[in-house]
Amino acid sequence: MGKIKQVFKGRLLKVFVKKKRLPNGYVATYEMIKHPGAALIVPFLAKDKVIMLRQLRPVINSYIYELPAGTLDKNELPAVCARREIIEETGYSAGKIMLLGKIYPVPGYSTEKIFIYKAERLKKTERIAEPDEVIESLVFTKTEIKRLFKRGRIIDAKTICAFTMCGWL
Repeated sequence: MGKIKQVFKGRLLKVFVKKKRLPNGYVATYEMIKHPGAALIVPFLAKDKVIMLRQLRPVINSYIYELPAGTLDKNELPAVCARREIIEETGYSAGKIMLLGKIYPVPGYSTEKIFIYKAERLKKTERIAEPDEVIESLVFTKTEIKRLFKRGRIIDAKTICAFTMCGWL
């Protein structure tokens, strides 16, 4: 009981199957994705302005509005990842970052933990784009973010959580 068997290993994810006896005595079989974790950044250009992305997500065959985020590299600290990702995805560096909290986006089948940061004192720099990402950086006010959300245009769970942590939703 409790033995974990790896059934898939990809570039990013590993999938395991595990049997576990629950407190009620039932033996359940779980499929589990081991994920290295991620960092998300709410980049504030001003008190009332943030940078968001309009990003192509091929898995769902759609562009969605979301905040910059990325997967932790091996042994990378979440704050270091946050500072790297904001440059890669927006072309701004952060003078100051502050941890707002962390979330488990899909704890029913994944170990992924996302660390959510607020970034301030942004400075324009050279964007270091990843070749497999199709991203457009856009600036929105708090009012515009609320309007997009109410119209069902912001559907990314990690982005909704981050804006809630900032008091914007």
